[in-house]
Amino acid sequence: MRRHSKRRALTVAASLALAAGTGAAAPSPSPGGFDVARALDTLDTQVQDGIRRTGVPGVSVAVVHDDKVVYLKGFGVRSTEAPGEKVSPDTVFQLASVSKPVATTVLAQALGADGFDDPLKGIALKDPWVSSHVTAADLLSHRSGLPDHSGDLLEDLGYDQSYILSHLRYEPLSPFRTSYAYTNFGFTAAAEAVAKAKGVPWDKLSDDLLYKPAGMTHTSSRFSDYEKAADRALTHVKTDDGTWKPLYVRDADAQTAAGGVSSNARDMARWLRLQMGGGKIDGKQVINSAGLAETHFPHSISQPAAEPNAQPGYYGLGWNVRYDDHGRLRLSHSGAFALGTNTNVTLVPAEKLAIVVLTNGAPSGLPDTIALDFFDTAEHGKPTRDWLPVVAKSYEEQLNEGGSDTDYAKPPAHPKPARSDSAYTGTYTNPFYGRAAVTTGPDGGLVLHLGPKPQNYPLTHYDGNTFSFETAGENAVGRTGVTFTDGRMRVEYLDTNGLGTFEKTG
Repeated sequence: MRRHSKRRALTVAASLALAAGTGAAAPSPSPGGFDVARALDTLDTQVQDGIRRTGVPGVSVAVVHDDKVVYLKGFGVRSTEAPGEKVSPDTVFQLASVSKPVATTVLAQALGADGFDDPLKGIALKDPWVSSHVTAADLLSHRSGLPDHSGDLLEDLGYDQSYILSHLRYEPLSPFRTSYAYTNFGFTAAAEAVAKAKGVPWDKLSDDLLYKPAGMTHTSSRFSDYEKAADRALTHVKTDDGTWKPLYVRDADAQTAAGGVSSNARDMARWLRLQMGGGKIDGKQVINSAGLAETHFPHSISQPAAEPNAQPGYYGLGWNVRYDDHGRLRLSHSGAFALGTNTNVTLVPAEKLAIVVLTNGAPSGLPDTIALDFFDTAEHGKPTRDWLPVVAKSYEEQLNEGGSDTDYAKPPAHPKPARSDSAYTGTYTNPFYGRAAVTTGPDGGLVLHLGPKPQNYPLTHYDGNTFSFETAGENAVGRTGVTFTDGRMRVEYLDTNGLGTFEKTG
């Protein structure tokens, strides 16, 4: 079972981009041969074509070139249930994992270049030696040894940040600093440790060091600010009938540094100017330049080279990092909530050129495609291929991974009978996932209760002592198994790292 690969689309789709407006200023010629004016001339058409092909309700785009905002536009609607509410450059979107390079910008100011390599206090992992030596750079570049997406399922079950971070110590570790695994809560642990050392909450540290001094007036690391924004894009998922609807609300405060930022295209354009300006904007040095440069360097290998002499994929501090055939640094990151958000940011600092694309639809590949088409057009005169099916397939493959090898919707023709309900009902405990219970439902049948505010999952008999239920939440993987054996209950999709067995206590 490969459950944790589900949200690796956040980085995989972004790496494809590297494998290969109102008040907007006129672009200047590119010294490196990029024809930015040509790319801008086709950008409206490329965005509109992408919306037509995917149906994604709303898109907002900003392009920065040579420290000027040369494109700033919104397309579509904030909600399919309110077609009169149009997206503008000021519409606030959830950034999902584009929050990561925003967070490391804050940390560049908080730590400077050298502070990323200092051991952090208050980090508890399974190996005490690793706990005492792990640095911000280790956690921010996903080389700490924590398993892929550690803690994400605890968040799905309703546990808060404090619980999740304190329980990372149960996760088995891969070799320290020699393995890569994308971890939202490892990343968050680093940010929270720095904020604690500074004596302020992470959301305030972000306000004080970045958002306020950079003039990012509609950017926040608090879900409540997104939720109360008058001009905000609701998150949408594609329903079975092919329409897009705002069915879910994704509160990402538990992993705020890794995925909980909200912003608009206008603010993100200021952030892009700051990124390419060495931490300076409008003549003011906002972020430590050496610290910011450190975030752009490779710190781990995220993808091995596909063939001999090929370049591997690198991860910096909150950035996918590659170098193109001309030796130019290329930085990018994608963001994706399965419950309704997809974003992308891509920079080529040598060309002083960057784009950010925000959308309010579940992962479709649209923001990555817009960025790919834009840079292809600037460099080659037109897109080098039809990127949308390529990126969409990558997202689809990643988001469909993690399901069970067993098709629980098709039980055996002659299943073994279950025991009486009383053999399974009772309370169960697990050091990682906490308390669980199995009860008899009001209409008969068994119900599994998981999480601190119990989430209820009706169980369907499959075979013998094995049942199944439909998973829910950001990391849902379809139907998964529950097997009862000798006073124990194993929940299949919680058991990827060997932590999914509960002991019966009553």
